[in-house]
Amino acid sequence: MAYELELSEASVADVRKIVEPSPVMGQGNPTITRHPMKRSECRAIRAAAGLEASTAPRSPCRAKNMVPLYDPAAGETASDAKTCIDEFEFPDIPCEYPVVYARASQAALLCKAVGKRICDAHEWEGACAGALHKPEVEYAWGKPRPYATWLHNKTREIRWSYGLKKDHSQCATGALKSPECLAGGWTLCGSNTYPAGSFPACVSPLGAYDLNGNAAEHMNLPLAPEDLASRGGSGETEMKGSWFIFLRAEAHEDDCRWRAKDWHPSKVADPESHRNYHLGFRCCQDVSPEGEPDAGP
Repeated sequence: MAYELELSEASVADVRKIVEPSPVMGQGNPTITRHPMKRSECRAIRAAAGLEASTAPRSPCRAKNMVPLYDPAAGETASDAKTCIDEFEFPDIPCEYPVVYARASQAALLCKAVGKRICDAHEWEGACAGALHKPEVEYAWGKPRPYATWLHNKTREIRWSYGLKKDHSQCATGALKSPECLAGGWTLCGSNTYPAGSFPACVSPLGAYDLNGNAAEHMNLPLAPEDLASRGGSGETEMKGSWFIFLRAEAHEDDCRWRAKDWHPSKVADPESHRNYHLGFRCCQDVSPEGEPDAGP
């Protein structure tokens, strides 16, 4: 991470402080995890597709391997973006396996350690669907979570990161669960993920990979405006996207703007918030307003 993402020694030290005490956080239980693709195979696929690793941040993003979020339908372009999202699942390195078994609280801390923050649900949805809408449009403030979720899902746009027609084969969804993995658990369930970005077609209109497939992802679900991570707040846990078994076993809806019911609900900051073998995350970062000094990652 230090080399690929050009992190400072202090950032790397902060990452270690969060990861090393965890008995499970990483790329899956190495005893039983069976990744269906090697990193070298991923690099060959991306090279054949003409996808070179970025050498500098994309404007107006402030860190490598991030893409800007905006709404083309509203006449916006990348230069209008106020937020950027990781191109790949954490650690946001092409052809690296996603980090799994992080609790939502740890995901938020890891994002902070690398100069970013956990994403709000509507930011992930906008990255996936190709249009970031304003939070006032995407949340029913003041409504109980189950009712707000129902209202959102009832009128949502239905599409996937790769297009308007569902096709799990476009993304990293063809892996098998471990034979003894019936419910979950470190000793029974391998994190059989693919290297990030190994399916070139599984990319959103705004340039983010694996929003469908590979690892499901932690996000922050605000129930009030002050809960928005983009405004310095913290809300409840939300899991986004499909994951690595969906080609064979579709566990739930996985279109871009679908919101799950309150599975394993807790506050994002809860030190006992949910973690699982197929659950990872990615980070967002706010763009400094023009004229303000840029603190950098």
